[in-house]
Formats: sequence, structure tokens, C-alpha cells
Amino acid sequence: MSLSVFLEVVELRTKVASVFPFIMGVLFSLVYFHEYHPLNTLIFFLGMLVFDLTTTSINNYMDFKKAKSDTYKFEHNVIGREKVPETVVRNMIFGMLALTFVIGLYLTYATGWLLLVMGGVVCFIGVFYTFGPIPLSRMPLGEVFSGFTMGLGIFAITIYINTVEQKVFYLALDFASGTFGLVGNLWAVCAIVLASLPLVFTIANIMLANNLRDLETDIENHRYTLVYYIGRQHGIQLFQGMMLASYVVLLLGFLFGIFQWPILLVFLSLPKIRQNLKAHQASLPQPKSFGYSIKNMILFNSCYALGLFLCFLWQMV
Repeated sequence: MSLSVFLEVVELRTKVASVFPFIMGVLFSLVYFHEYHPLNTLIFFLGMLVFDLTTTSINNYMDFKKAKSDTYKFEHNVIGREKVPETVVRNMIFGMLALTFVIGLYLTYATGWLLLVMGGVVCFIGVFYTFGPIPLSRMPLGEVFSGFTMGLGIFAITIYINTVEQKVFYLALDFASGTFGLVGNLWAVCAIVLASLPLVFTIANIMLANNLRDLETDIENHRYTLVYYIGRQHGIQLFQGMMLASYVVLLLGFLFGIFQWPILLVFLSLPKIRQNLKAHQASLPQPKSFGYSIKNMILFNSCYALGLFLCFLWQMV
């Protein structure tokens, strides 16, 4: 398998959805908890990226295996089009999963048992999101799984590995006595959840935009997503509502003292976001409608990251 084919199988260009929660987690650790561990952060980023590449590879492999159309299987799917042997793809997937597992074990040793639990849950959802007889992505809760797994899961794990001194949330485990206890700071955890919601909403909107676009095709293929149950019109309202709710969350975070005033600069992106929302609704169900969810996620979260960085600089003054 050539490097160009490998990059197409793992779809490296699509990894922005997992990079944003990581970046935001690092910045929030600096701004809110004033703690940062660069080595753990770098190692986790490697593990996160490898696992994201793995789940995309699984998705492409399962699409190839389950394809009912030879046109799709051998012309559109990269595995069939490039005649990549199935054994090569499977070995690549198992190899990346093994590397992710080794990285997870090291970080568990370095930071605590809770990482193994959180990482295990995220990896389970990541694998079975597209794998198995009934993938999670084909269920009405696909948006929930994708949004919370990446938006909250990656964000919270990034904060966890950077706050080992403070033990914001920590799992104490004693094998000798067989006892365990989960301890942490309730208000700190609430702040983490609140700060993650814009990530949850904007990532869930990517899945929702895909399902809004493909409603008729999904029904033909017996794929019953959330949009099938609530209808396209209500789906559009949900799409717009989650995007606008991201601004409300940051305003609440500012009022509760979680963020400083520079975070309000995110509101400068609101006019363009509103324009994209109108364009998205007008373009449905055309293929280009999906692109507006990516544009909104990148624009909003870039401003969010900039706002957090400016909060950090403001604290340094």
C-alpha cells in the first residue's frame, strides 16, 4: 500500500473534528486549572490521532465489505478502487489498535486508572460507531454518540492528563482490599461539561447535516437515523438550535466566571454563522449542504480557541 493510498484510507484530512476538542482541552487546562503537562499531552495526541485514523479505516473497510453495488465497491471505495488486499487493511487496523492500546497503558500508568476507563468507553464507541451488525451511526442516537464521544470525551481526557496534580476527577483503586472510589471537584467537573458543550453541539451537527442531506438515501438503505424519526424540518431546527446554543453556553460560562471577557470575541463570528445556517437550509438536500456544518464547526471553534488563548494571555498580564 502506497503512502497516498494509506492517507486516503485513513482520511487524514478529516481529523479536524478530533483536533479541536484536544486543542480546547489544552487551552482550558491552562486557563481554568493553570496546569499543563507537555509530555503526557504529546503522547495522548499521538494515541488520539492513531485511534481516529483506525476508526476511519474500519469505516472504509466495513463499507467495502457490506457494499451491495459493484460500482461503489470497486470505483468509489478506495480499498476496492486501489485493489488493496483485505489482509493488508485488517493488519493495518489491528496494528493501529495495538499502538493505541500501548499508549493508553502508558498514560494510565502515568496519570491513573480513570484514564483506562474513560479511554475504554471512548474507544468502544469509536469502534462500534461503524462496526458490527447494527453500527451506532445507523441508530437515532448517532449524533449523541459522535458529539459526546469527541466533544466531551476527548476534551475531558485532555484535561485529565493535564491536571494530575490537582486530581480534578480521580479513580482510587486498591487491589489488595478490592475497594475503589471516584473522587473529584463537582464544580470543576460542571465547568468542564459546560465548556465542552459547544464542541458537542458543533460535532453532532456534522452527523446531523449528513443525515439531513441523505434522508431519502438512508431510508432506501434501511438506515433509520434521527432525521427519519423527527423529520427534515425539525432536523433543520435542531441543527440551527445547537449552533446558536453554543453561543449561549459561552455567555453562561462568562457570567458564571468560568471564562474571562476575551471569550466574548467569539460573538464576532455570529453574523457569518447565521448566514451559513440560512444557506444550509436553502441548499438542502443538495450535497453541498453538508459543507456548511464543517464551515460552522471550523469557524466557531477557531474563534473559541482564540478566545481561550486570549483569556490565557489576559491572565498573564
